[in-house]
Amino acid sequence: MDSSRMDSISAFARRVGLTPSALRFYDDCAILRPARVDPQTGYRYYSESQVERARLLRELRTAGMPLAEVTVVLDGSPSDARAALRAHAARIRHEADTAHAVIGELLRTLPGAGPARVRVGGPELAAAIRQVAPAAATDGEHEALRCVLLECADTEVRLVATDRYRLSVRELTPLAVDGDPGAALVPVEALTGVAAWATRATDVTLTVDGTSARLEASSGSRDLPLVDAVFPAYREVLAALGPPAHRVVVARSVLLDALAATECPAFVELSGETAALDGTPLPAVCSGRLSVAFDPATLGAAVEAGVGPEVLLELTAADRPVVVRSADQGSFTTVVMPVAG
Repeated sequence: MDSSRMDSISAFARRVGLTPSALRFYDDCAILRPARVDPQTGYRYYSESQVERARLLRELRTAGMPLAEVTVVLDGSPSDARAALRAHAARIRHEADTAHAVIGELLRTLPGAGPARVRVGGPELAAAIRQVAPAAATDGEHEALRCVLLECADTEVRLVATDRYRLSVRELTPLAVDGDPGAALVPVEALTGVAAWATRATDVTLTVDGTSARLEASSGSRDLPLVDAVFPAYREVLAALGPPAHRVVVARSVLLDALAATECPAFVELSGETAALDGTPLPAVCSGRLSVAFDPATLGAAVEAGVGPEVLLELTAADRPVVVRSADQGSFTTVVMPVAG
């Protein structure tokens, strides 16, 4: 590639996927100056070395990042860039969740609202049930905590369960959607009872109309009992987490074995680029310094519910919950509360 190549603003715009007017704007904002401006004509010219910056700028703006934060990613340190990206991701996720909730409520109140009907893969639904169900309470006076919340929207189906010590959320991408958004609160025993049946179905259609819920497949159908109770405001819990300060990637089997051999409280300890559980080193990818105490049974159940060979732990502070994700399946998330050390 000729490093001395200079492109006109129109040619450069085509190369990097921006418009000439956008390039002029970024020039005026001092974010992407042209390599040379003809003093007589005022024509702008761009060099080969500016292609990568221009394309990154386009991607950041496509992601909706404000210009003030774009400059941090383009010109700041790698740590500042990561912090800005994480903060922006958390913000847009919160905004999207809020918008979905508001629009869903408005749709439900419009005249002629139809029942929610979503079609998902049978094995995927069964796997989601098995992942989320362990987070539901097995006893206690709060009936909603002994249930799984099913939420049907235009872009996703969510299964949510919590016993207040942990919160599990699994998202499924529907194969087809009909009707308006809907939600159902189903006793965990009833939902786990249909998991094996759903596994044998290629796909399953879930219908929710506010007073009933039904699963239908080519092999038959299953009616789901509903509970009339208020489920905890889990979206507010997730939104309040904010971006994590530390991430740990560790083999799931290794972490499960270590947790099984540990008494409560179990301390997850980060020391620079090394991690340990109650002093036992863990082969992990991590950074930072932090010590957080957990009930090994609760954390172990969250890790066990994941999929894949690795698990991702997101930590913020000693008094903040840990977010447990399957490292290769970001659609499953469990939040585990710490305990006093």
